[in-house]
Amino acid sequence: MPIEATRKIWMDGEFVDWDDARIHVLSHTLHYGSGVFEGIRAYPTDRGPAVFRLRDHMRRLYQSAHLLMMDPPFSVDELCEATKETIRVNEIESCYIRPLIYLGYGEMGLNPLPCPHNIAIAVWPWGSYLGEEGLRRGVRTKVSSWRRMEPNVMPVAAKGTGIYVNSSLAKVEALKGGYDEAILLNTHGHVAECTGENLFIVRDGVIITPPTSSGALEGLTRHSIMTIARDLGYEVVEANLLRSDLYLADEAFLTGTAAELVPLRSVDDRNVGPRGGDPGPIALELQAAYFEAVHGRNPKYADWLDYVND
Repeated sequence: MPIEATRKIWMDGEFVDWDDARIHVLSHTLHYGSGVFEGIRAYPTDRGPAVFRLRDHMRRLYQSAHLLMMDPPFSVDELCEATKETIRVNEIESCYIRPLIYLGYGEMGLNPLPCPHNIAIAVWPWGSYLGEEGLRRGVRTKVSSWRRMEPNVMPVAAKGTGIYVNSSLAKVEALKGGYDEAILLNTHGHVAECTGENLFIVRDGVIITPPTSSGALEGLTRHSIMTIARDLGYEVVEANLLRSDLYLADEAFLTGTAAELVPLRSVDDRNVGPRGGDPGPIALELQAAYFEAVHGRNPKYADWLDYVND
């Protein structure tokens, strides 16, 4: 989905014009993938735009930086305020937010420690990552031939820029095969996650998601959906899943900030559930409850929202 340009991008404490937000071609992160990022969304509400779980996202950004031994020059509080100010400056009600900590120009080689640390925050309008049709009717998925990296190969708990080469390879394979999204297994054959989303199945009324020990990211949308589901009375468990569990699920869906909550129509050309691949009732209930929360229409989850104009 093409990026729709806005007016300003926050870079190291200053606003620069969109077209002037540039880095040097010899920046360390461009060569070695040693950056960290977050994906965040702001939604329109009755009180103006609100960022969903802003502080939690920024905390995770700093956790990712810590895992990669990076030392960001701004605090979580400063980045939270910078995010809201960037939305205000661009006069936008609904947007995707991309904070990025990267190693800049000045040193070359595999040692990242002497490199300068830079931070940028960009915002732009962005619809559902897997499309409106995917939100309504679900998406077709395949199990990738690529495996999710082991945590002792790369710190998969971090949202590191270079780490996502793994996901990109799986995504391209799926798209070229005529599918919408890929599912990665770990080297033990257990389901880890999709290329940029966590995965859930429903079986006999129980909602099951892979544990982070499988290689799944500790997603904030994942946590939000697990919380909402339990509040609605569902049993939610973390357990290792085989690909055959995906084939035999009553329902399946994926979650992520960009994708939000999207049902799975099929896995490896096998329809999910007894409805010919149509979304199941639990997925649709959770999807509706999630959108109520992010738009500020359920006071139970008011503390998940950070209002831009307050």
